[in-house]
Amino acid sequence: MTAPVRFAAAIALLLWARPALAQTAVTLSLEEAVTRALEQAPRVAEAHAREAAAGAVVTSRSATTRPTATTTAGYTRQNHVPEFGVLPGDEILLFPDIPSRYRVRAELVVPLFTSGRLEGFVDAARAEQRAATSDRHTIEEDLRFEVARAYWLLVVTRHAEQVLVQAVARADAGVGDVKARVDAGVLPPNDLLSAQAQRAREFVRLVQARRDAAVAEMDLARLLGEPPGTRIVTTSAVDRPTAAAATLTGQTPDALVAQARERRPERAGLLERQEAMRAGAEAALSAVRPQVGARLGLEPARPNQRFFPLQEKWQTGWDGSVNLTWLVFDSGRAKADRAVGLAQADAIAQRVREFDAQVAVDVRRRLLDLDAAQAALEASESAVTAATEARRVVVERFQAGVATSTDVLNANLDQVEAELERLQLQVGQRLAEAALVRSIGGR
Repeated sequence: MTAPVRFAAAIALLLWARPALAQTAVTLSLEEAVTRALEQAPRVAEAHAREAAAGAVVTSRSATTRPTATTTAGYTRQNHVPEFGVLPGDEILLFPDIPSRYRVRAELVVPLFTSGRLEGFVDAARAEQRAATSDRHTIEEDLRFEVARAYWLLVVTRHAEQVLVQAVARADAGVGDVKARVDAGVLPPNDLLSAQAQRAREFVRLVQARRDAAVAEMDLARLLGEPPGTRIVTTSAVDRPTAAAATLTGQTPDALVAQARERRPERAGLLERQEAMRAGAEAALSAVRPQVGARLGLEPARPNQRFFPLQEKWQTGWDGSVNLTWLVFDSGRAKADRAVGLAQADAIAQRVREFDAQVAVDVRRRLLDLDAAQAALEASESAVTAATEARRVVVERFQAGVATSTDVLNANLDQVEAELERLQLQVGQRLAEAALVRSIGGR
């Protein structure tokens, strides 16, 4: 064995031993991988936090439409003053010297009528909360597709590794047959060198396939929240169609586009933010409309300024009022704020139009990808069958002495290429199905 071959063998041995050094294997189907990724992904947790924050804003805005109560307490120390009073018989102090003064007040404020201003802010906050929920659904759908892509990439790289292992085994057997014939003087020595070179090339491809499988495994582990080096065992078959796509392929493109516009969370989020902008614009304009509020206060004090003459004792007073506030002139600020909100809502409307156009193209492109993948896969199945049969015939002819070793090597290579192409097309079909489901906005 030459030095390059020994070096490649050492690399392959290390890669082959990698699973033994890894952590406990995790066995997952595609559905289980998606579920775990949704539970572990930081981006999903962030979306939940943003949704919770939007809900808290709704609670805060809603509280402004309900009564509020406040209490205050204070102590004041002032300088001594000369007392003032009258002496009709008994001394009556009209202005006593009371340097220490205490005051407590409880106040209830009720917004009676705000011309829709506070209600508009609440509606805008609720629309933003629904938009945050749509954003979370968008992130979840993107993650589902990303996990599916990583999962099937791992499947195809491992299948490629298995195919190349078989190819190397066939090449080893071919090298042995050629060597026996060279030793017997039936074939020239250069045929053995050609067979060994072909075997070395296939071994290099095997080393590269194992490296690709390791990288794909680390990428999927990252999405699952597992540490690098975790061994992942896939259980979903690559030749099994995606269940969610089966109900979509029989529908017309126009029907699928209509479903996508209705179900895509990105579009729902845009519409909710458009509604939030419009509600905020109307609330801004309400600032120049009449505002009516009621106020009720209860004020114990020592001394209490409401009672005459002042006495150094606790006395309780109260007051109630209904106030009308009308901002008659604000130099156009409210109208400008409303114009800002409406302009932002119109900008979002244009984004919705662009999104609809993109969805119409995207859905049709996914359908074309799926049809092309299906047609290519059917042709690939025929190619694998033909390549397998051709290799069998060439091996028999070689054993009968009517075919050369080069013919056997070429037949082996043709079969390997056909099998790898079939695997890639199968994974491509699964990815096309996942992309179609994502384009529709379903699961």
